[in-house]
Amino acid sequence: MQPVCPSGECPMVQLLDLLAGKWSFPVLYRLILQKRPVRFSELQRLVGRITQKELTKHLRQFEALGLVQREVFPEVPPRVEYVITEFGRSLKPPLDALAQWVDTHRAAIARSSRSVA
Repeated sequence: MQPVCPSGECPMVQLLDLLAGKWSFPVLYRLILQKRPVRFSELQRLVGRITQKELTKHLRQFEALGLVQREVFPEVPPRVEYVITEFGRSLKPPLDALAQWVDTHRAAIARSSRSVA
């Protein structure tokens, strides 16, 4: 069997390295589901227990990748909104498939995580 990425620079591994953070998928998925610009504080509430520092780090990374667009409004205090780009929205089908896989295998995942802990 031939390796999928013989050069060692596998795009899938590179993507997973970029998105491997604990909060990457929750942040992206919340933005995808909103279908509208979202203020930073609202996004933080939607995601849950993420810190301001972590959310900022992820949003900057996603903006650099072209997955998220950031808009700053010249107001006092400044208003910042984030919206998923079309490129970022293209992640919805694979994320939906992953969510379905997790739902289908929820019991096995729970059993496995209990045995590892």
